[in-house]
Amino acid sequence: MQQPLYILAEGSQRTRGGDAQTSNIAAGRAVAGAVRTTLGPRGMDKMLVDSSGNVVITNDGATILTEMDIEHPAAQMLVEVAESQEDEVGDGTTTAAVLAGELLARAEDLLENDVHPTAIVEGYYEALRLGLDAVAGMVADGEVDEDVLLAVAESAMTGKGTGDVTADRLAELVVDAVTQVATDDRIDRDDIRTFTRTGASAAATELVHGVLLEEGPANDNMPRLVEDASVAVLDTKLDVRTGEIDSEYTITSVDQLDEALSAEDAERRSIASALADAGVDVVVCSKKIEDRVAAHLADEGILAFSNVKSAEARAFARATGATRLGTVADIEASDLGTAHEVRVEKVGEDDVAFVEGDEGSRTVTLFVRGGTEHVVDELERALEDAIGVVTAAYEDGAVVPGAGATEIAIADHVRSGANAVTGRKQLAVEAFADAVETLPRTLAENVGMDPIDALVELRATFDRDGVAGVIADGQSGRVGDPAEANVYDPAAVKREALESATEAATMILRIDDVIAAN
Repeated sequence: MQQPLYILAEGSQRTRGGDAQTSNIAAGRAVAGAVRTTLGPRGMDKMLVDSSGNVVITNDGATILTEMDIEHPAAQMLVEVAESQEDEVGDGTTTAAVLAGELLARAEDLLENDVHPTAIVEGYYEALRLGLDAVAGMVADGEVDEDVLLAVAESAMTGKGTGDVTADRLAELVVDAVTQVATDDRIDRDDIRTFTRTGASAAATELVHGVLLEEGPANDNMPRLVEDASVAVLDTKLDVRTGEIDSEYTITSVDQLDEALSAEDAERRSIASALADAGVDVVVCSKKIEDRVAAHLADEGILAFSNVKSAEARAFARATGATRLGTVADIEASDLGTAHEVRVEKVGEDDVAFVEGDEGSRTVTLFVRGGTEHVVDELERALEDAIGVVTAAYEDGAVVPGAGATEIAIADHVRSGANAVTGRKQLAVEAFADAVETLPRTLAENVGMDPIDALVELRATFDRDGVAGVIADGQSGRVGDPAEANVYDPAAVKREALESATEAATMILRIDDVIAAN
């Protein structure tokens, strides 16, 4: 008899056909279900506790999925969807994850009715094309001005721990930050930084035209306030030069020892003198400043910061216009940056350096305050989301109605277009529309409305008025026009969510064989 041929390592597991598809779909749906209740302005939070006992409380989709430490490979794809959404447009992570899970759920029903996975994939991509057309058709008329950006920012932060009282003020700070660093309709997200500290309410959050460093002076005798400062950013150790090879010197008298020490001290003093002669008032050094060099800098009236992280030094250079230097020799005026004010303040028990420029500063920092670490962390995540959506709206110049109104329009347009699709792909197109409609239905459920009644009313209102969304009203909600409630989302967020969710769902659906090594 012919001997069996083994090509897999002992202990490997293989799942094929319908079992593989069922397992992957179940994993994807489980991930979507984990974040579904966080969607919308009345979404709930999740408490995540790791093996070390560290606690994270949030309703940010990307943070939840990352902190869950998901291992299933198919479920991990949905985590990547959320991360991609976060990286590209800064918000819509929960929307993308829930939509991907719902697309998988609808596909499972089609698979049970003997629709081939390839037909489902082709139908989903046809529906995606129709959905993107619907997003384009929902773009609001008029220019994306400051008022629209404020509405976009506030919509992104509502329900994310900011509180309705402070959301409008935080939105103003975000819009000010984005418009401050915008150049030629482009925004470098690295120019907008966040710096968090507990000890005050969220209302104390402020925008600093410059950067903040978690640093104190390198020497206690240095000034703690420098106005109209000339700034040098150094990437070199400030100490006596050392050779690249080991060497020994024989000292036979006290005079020789004094001469050696004097020579070293003279070299350290020359470092401070060179910086002072170049007109430097503030030094930011990414490497160590030796204590005696720091003392000489203090004698020259120079404020210096030692061992500053490279990213902080880079931000400092961008904020002040300084060039990062590898030596203190031959410093020219063009190498130095300028700052309106550099001051060191006590915030709580720590020293914090404020480096403030003028209204035209190339780098800004949101100084985020909160009563506890959990509050500050969630505020920071909400502000990061708001910065992302305002940036997307500013660069793309297009916004659409929020509150699920765009999703209702997408579902209606996709269903209308399904009639032109032949074969079993038509079933997949209709299933795509049903999946998209789950988003406004979930919004309605999360604000306390009956999801079925709300969906019926949304469809009827859309047919009558051409727009219908779920508006959070007090402790419940109602169906209305999001524009009247000033609820807008960037069109880029909707496009990215549709595309990433569809790509993830179709990739999972095409898998019919899972081979897992031991």
